[in-house]
Formats: sequence, C-alpha cells, structure tokens
Amino acid sequence: MSASLIAIERIKASGMRMTKQRRDLVDYLAAHADSYVTVTQVDKHMRGQYPGLSHDTIYRNVKEFEQLGILETDVQGEQATVKLQCDFQHPHHHHFICQRCHRVQEIQMCPLGYFETQLKGAKIESHNFELYGLCADCAKLAAK
Repeated sequence: MSASLIAIERIKASGMRMTKQRRDLVDYLAAHADSYVTVTQVDKHMRGQYPGLSHDTIYRNVKEFEQLGILETDVQGEQATVKLQCDFQHPHHHHFICQRCHRVQEIQMCPLGYFETQLKGAKIESHNFELYGLCADCAKLAAK
C-alpha cells in the first residue's frame, strides 16, 4: 500500500474528517516524498490551491499529521521542514540527505546503542541522527 493511502487511512482512523484540503495536502507531500519541503512551501502551495485557507489551518494540519505519525519533521537551517513518513512499518529511523539535490534516503541502522555505551548511567530521552553529503548521483556529477 502506498504511503499516501496509509496516511489517508490514518487520518480517517483518527476521527479527523477527510477533507479535500487534507487529501490535497497528502497528495502534495506524496509528490515530494523523497525530500523534505519547508513548511513555507507547503503553505504557499496550499494557499495557491485554496486562497481562503488560513496559515493557521495549514500549520494546524501539519502539526496534526505529525502527531498521527504521517509526517516526519526536520529543521534545516532555520526552516522547519516536513516530508511524508517514508517507513510506516518502522517510524523510528534516520536519513541521509543530499545537500545538492535534497533527496532523502532512509538509513536502516540506529546509532543510539553506540552512544549509550559511552554515556554509562545517562538516561537518553530523545535523539536525532541525520547524515548530510552528496548522494551517489550527485557525487558522480561533482567528480566530472
């Protein structure tokens, strides 16, 4: 089942009404599933489709989608960014993000255990691990 269909099912199962705007928001995120988009880009797209839609409504839906586990969030520079969840089976995962084309690739391994062994007695409550560089395609282009 596609990520957008899973997202729509989760919205419905949560009791939220599946409005045309929410479906279009899911479709927009699905169209950009391999990269993060800024919340500002999401807002611009949605307000372009629905000029009467308020910023607050868009941001509230983004926040609700995040709480449902439909969206992954990140901060790049000072910009809040989001993307459709890339692995509904394993929501805890990490990414490699290409700094040239912005493509996101899922990393299957979590390094938390490595750090826990170095921090004996510490209680780690949360973590975020992202790798940045050039994807294989962009690295090839840069080598030419």
